[in-house]
Amino acid sequence: MIEIIPNWHPIFVHFTTGLLITGALLLLAARLRNSREIFTVARWNLWLGTLAAVATVATGLIAYYTVAHDGPSHAAMTLHRNWAIPTAALFVVTALWSLTARRREPERSALFLALVLAAASALAVTGWLGAENVYRYGLGVMSLPEAESEEHGHSHGSGEVSQAFSGDASTHDMEGMKDMPGTEQRSHEHRIAPSDSGESREQQAPHYYGDHPH
Repeated sequence: MIEIIPNWHPIFVHFTTGLLITGALLLLAARLRNSREIFTVARWNLWLGTLAAVATVATGLIAYYTVAHDGPSHAAMTLHRNWAIPTAALFVVTALWSLTARRREPERSALFLALVLAAASALAVTGWLGAENVYRYGLGVMSLPEAESEEHGHSHGSGEVSQAFSGDASTHDMEGMKDMPGTEQRSHEHRIAPSDSGESREQQAPHYYGDHPH
C-alpha cells in the first residue's frame, strides 16, 4: 500500500482548500453577475469541498494524536485543530442548507453568501496554521535534507552562510552576515563550537524546524 506521511491528511486538505475557496469566489461572482450557470458551479464546489473537508478533519484528528511532537508544536497543532473543526462545521451547515433547499436557491441570499465567505476566510487561516505546523515546527516530517553541494544546478545557500554556521567562520565573516536578510537573529542558534570530547558537529547539533529545537 502507498505510504503517505504522516497520513492521508495532506492529500485531502488540498482538495478542501481548493474546492471551498474557489466555490466561495464563484458564489460571489454569481451574485455580482446574477448567473445561474456560475451558481451551479459554485454549488457543486461547495458540496464536493465539504465532503473533502469531512475527510480532512477525520484524517487531521488521526494525525493530531499520532505524529511525534514537543510542547511548542503541540500548542501550534492544537490551535490549528481549534480553527479547523468549527470551520468545517460551518461549511457542513451551508452545504446541507444548499442541498435541502436547493429548489429555493439559498445561494442567492445575502446571509448564505456571508456565511460562505466567513467560512472561506476561516479556512484560509486554518490552512496557514497547517502550513506553519509543517514548515515551522516540522510536524509529520521524517527528515530534513542536508545541502552540502551545488551539484543540482542551483544554490542551496551561500558559501558565507554555510561557513559561518559551521563554526569556523571568522569574526569578519560573521559581521558580513549582518547585512544578509534573516541571518542576524538566527546565526547564534546554528553556530556549533567544536567539542573537546571528539564528537562530530553533526552529533552535537540539534535539529531545527523553524526556531524550535527538537
